[in-house]
Amino acid sequence: MADECAEALLSDVWDLYDVRNDFSLSANVAAAQPAKLKQMQALFMKEAEKYHVLPIDDRTIERTNPALAGRPDVLGDRTSLTLYEGMQGMLENTFMNIKNRSSKITAEIEVPAEGANGAILSQGGRFGGWSLYMKDGKPAYVYNFLGLARYTIAAPQGLSPGPATVVLDFSYDGGGAGKGGKATLYVNGKAVADGRVEKTQPNIFSADETADVGIDNQTPVAEGIGIGPETRFTGKINKITLEVQPVK
Repeated sequence: MADECAEALLSDVWDLYDVRNDFSLSANVAAAQPAKLKQMQALFMKEAEKYHVLPIDDRTIERTNPALAGRPDVLGDRTSLTLYEGMQGMLENTFMNIKNRSSKITAEIEVPAEGANGAILSQGGRFGGWSLYMKDGKPAYVYNFLGLARYTIAAPQGLSPGPATVVLDFSYDGGGAGKGGKATLYVNGKAVADGRVEKTQPNIFSADETADVGIDNQTPVAEGIGIGPETRFTGKINKITLEVQPVK
């Protein structure tokens, strides 16, 4: 593999600059100094092999999704993640990868006497992501496709005060990346709403938006629940379990 990469790399166009005298890299001296260029190419290949740079991946957006790129993932092969209130600011490469697969969110919450509102668990933001939340005392789920379409599934009735378990089960269609699926919302073991998510984002939700428990930081995924601190969940979150199925 290293020999194949070396052959491909060395056949490409290389630039060579004398940074001691040309800090702005304005004069390419590759053609004038072929021996020096060959020396630097050999040094690059040696260091690239030493630090596992090879094979060099020239893909672009696919590289943002570890499952598609084939690169290491912080969570590895884990299929379940337990979250608690106060966990915020988790970037995509430090959070469970739910893209192109079925997933399930189980939120164990407590609803105060006046009802509850706000984000329970969200990832992404205005231009792509998903959120399990409550609005007007009713649990709901929204999948925001690139800010172009929002697919919302909401319970018809509000939750009674006291403990409750809200589950969002997303069954991915399969058959490739970026497909849709069916989302079903459960309250205390009973299905209360379901609907189609026609398409999903296959690679990335955002470079800087995060996954948050009990709040939706930065720009919100869901509409009508406020922005930033206004999205804070007004009930209590005891535990959230996020589970994923194998990519199909």
